[in-house]
Amino acid sequence: RISEVQRRQMTTPENPNVHAIAVEGDFDDCQARVKDLFNDFAFRDSVNLAGINSINWARVLAQIVYYFFSAVSVGAPHQGVSFTVPTGNFGDVFAGYIAKCMGLPIEKLVVATNQNDILNRFFSSGKYEKKKVLPSISPSMDIQVSSNFERALFYACKRNSSIISQLMRELNEKNGFAVPDEILSALLIHYVSGRAGEKETLETIRKTLELNNFLLCPHTATAVHVANLIREPNTPMITLATAHPAKFPDAVERATGLRPSLPERMGDIYARKERLLKVNNDLNEIKLLIKERI
Repeated sequence: RISEVQRRQMTTPENPNVHAIAVEGDFDDCQARVKDLFNDFAFRDSVNLAGINSINWARVLAQIVYYFFSAVSVGAPHQGVSFTVPTGNFGDVFAGYIAKCMGLPIEKLVVATNQNDILNRFFSSGKYEKKKVLPSISPSMDIQVSSNFERALFYACKRNSSIISQLMRELNEKNGFAVPDEILSALLIHYVSGRAGEKETLETIRKTLELNNFLLCPHTATAVHVANLIREPNTPMITLATAHPAKFPDAVERATGLRPSLPERMGDIYARKERLLKVNNDLNEIKLLIKERI
């Protein structure tokens, strides 16, 4: 369910030690298998497994930097600032929370979701309930299990890991959980949320180009739509962007009639040969493949 450009970025490297593995299923299935691999300590250590997505705390640390950089550009620390973050996996907006804990005067951290709005539903009700993932024009946000959300919950329940373990068990066994009012209230001190459907996202891409001569990718557009609903006149609102619009050309063309050109360094990506390995959504099969390839 990713765009063709996204796929080709992963499947066209010619380096012999790069292996793109396509798992039958959706993003949540892929992410669940990655977590399973890390939780099998014997396997993890035998292959020196490491992750560079937001499961890895180092990724979150790196993201903290641009919160400070961008906030200072609009007047911080003498001026409060808010951020709206297009959110699927929660790592990026959680980095904003850590920046706030470090002293950056962030007034609001706005969690912007697409039609797969489990996080927006949670912040509205305190109930985290998995539903079917709906394919959208912002596929990197087509997620029902946000892998960093437990980190936010951990701080909201005063670092009580037993509570987090219980909530994660309920998520696995019952497809959801509800938090007590005091935990939800602790989260709402820092986070607010909003949702952009497909129509709002497309309209935001079109309108932003018309008014500002700036072309948004669909993920960024979901956040811009939500930011415009929530922002306050006296507080700068910074919306974090996700990708070059040419990474999602079909959605951008649908919104504006313009098909964005790829950057020069990627201009031949459609002509490059693809290499990928298809596997079933089976942990043992993935383990065997990795061991064979290394």
